[in-house]
Amino acid sequence: MGKDGSVSDGVLKKIILSYTYVSIWIFLSFTVIVYNKYILDKKMYNWSFPISLTMIHMSFCASLAFLLVRVFRLVEPVSMSRELYLSSVVPIGALYALSLWLSNSAYIYLSVSFIQMLKALMPVAVYSIGVMLKKENYKNDTMFNMLSISLGVAVAAYGEARFDTWGVILQLGAVAFEATRLVLIQILLTSKGISLNPITSLYYVAPCCFVFLSVPWLIVEYPVLKESSSFHFDFAIFGTNSLCAFALNLAVFLLVGKTSALTMNVAGVVKDWLLIAFSWSVIKDTVTPINLFGYGLAFLGVAYYNHAKLQAMKAKEAQKKIAQSDEESGRLLEEREGDGTGKRIELQNKD
Repeated sequence: MGKDGSVSDGVLKKIILSYTYVSIWIFLSFTVIVYNKYILDKKMYNWSFPISLTMIHMSFCASLAFLLVRVFRLVEPVSMSRELYLSSVVPIGALYALSLWLSNSAYIYLSVSFIQMLKALMPVAVYSIGVMLKKENYKNDTMFNMLSISLGVAVAAYGEARFDTWGVILQLGAVAFEATRLVLIQILLTSKGISLNPITSLYYVAPCCFVFLSVPWLIVEYPVLKESSSFHFDFAIFGTNSLCAFALNLAVFLLVGKTSALTMNVAGVVKDWLLIAFSWSVIKDTVTPINLFGYGLAFLGVAYYNHAKLQAMKAKEAQKKIAQSDEESGRLLEEREGDGTGKRIELQNKD
């Protein structure tokens, strides 16, 4: 703040940049979701091959990540042994492949708005799996919050006009696999001091995803594509779609790097409401009052969850500062005592 109470140029610049990063991430995330829906929906582009679409994304992203890391050297690779890659990255890649496959498949059966409502269960899944794998401590108030989010999503599902059981199973499966992946990243990588940003994640994980997805693709989609003589690969559609998916990962890199993961969570809530509004007004999906009421309950639960995380982060940061301050004070005291002892010895020698 300036002397007259106004915001300084440096602070104002940081605020503007933060909002810019948030806006770019929301726009790209919004675009990828709507674009995937357009390609996969039977009433739109009508290319109902979610595994193929995910494999196109993975091959494109892996290629660009390789160029950024190995050719142009704009991003530093992570030092990783073969054993660590096989024991940590490969399981994470398998879970990521399953999550993307199922979430893209859900677009064939469910509306964009309802999918966003179901995604509100992500904190519930992450916390529950974290407790089961002993990465999170069980707390009654947190579990009550998780139950309130679940109740909100259940109410939204009850009010869904185009409810499809198979689509819901696919999306819930995607949430479960993604939540497990996030917890395993903490257990298998973060605990070992390895930190992957979105670009290095793609560099290491995308090839794994491609290999894992090729197995169900050969069984499920390849025979159908082989028989379909009318299909011609549209480079404009799939190229721009893959570019948007890669740009989204870059936006995550910028957003988390320049702000925080919590900022992305809050921005995600804004994006979900925008997608629901877009789905209702442009795609003409039916959004009922019960839908909105249920998602409103879930939204409040997610907002409280983010608030609790923020408070916990602040408390942890405060404790760290106190510990650092105590350590610094102890070191200075030791130095002073050392100086005093040295001076006494010096005086004794003079005598």
